Amino acid sequence: MSDRLDRPKAEQRRPWHRRRKGSDRMGAATEGIARFLGTTRFLIYLTVFCIVWLLWNSFAPTNLRFDSAANGFTALTLMLSLQASYAAPLILLAQNRQDDRDRVAAEQDRQRAERSLADTEYLAREVASLRQAVGETATRDFVRSELRALLEELQQLDDEAAQRESR
Repeated sequence: MSDRLDRPKAEQRRPWHRRRKGSDRMGAATEGIARFLGTTRFLIYLTVFCIVWLLWNSFAPTNLRFDSAANGFTALTLMLSLQASYAAPLILLAQNRQDDRDRVAAEQDRQRAERSLADTEYLAREVASLRQAVGETATRDFVRSELRALLEELQQLDDEAAQRESR
């Protein structure tokens, strides 16, 4: 088959090649299963299943029974062992994925804290420089006193000018 020119080469991979998205979907699916295994609903379902199994194989007609109580319900024991053997690795996979998420979140928190610290230090320097600049500029009280002094001088000049005109 000739190469298709309307698709990038990445999409033409062989099915047995491992894809990143596929492995992530698989991880998410296994994590979902592991999360379900740890719920009350699963425990109730498993308990009901075992009770029905035991009741059926204890009280059903002999020709309809498929797991003998005389043999200690061997099939039930094997099924529960199989379920446990799959549950343990699924739980470990879910824990590993959670550890990875926690590690990424911790790194993001650390970076955010560094940025916050840098911003805080910058703002502290800016506030310090503003305080120095304010210390060198005139305050409101200083400007008022200077304006009062100018008004008094102008008043005196007006009084002197009025006295000269009256003479």
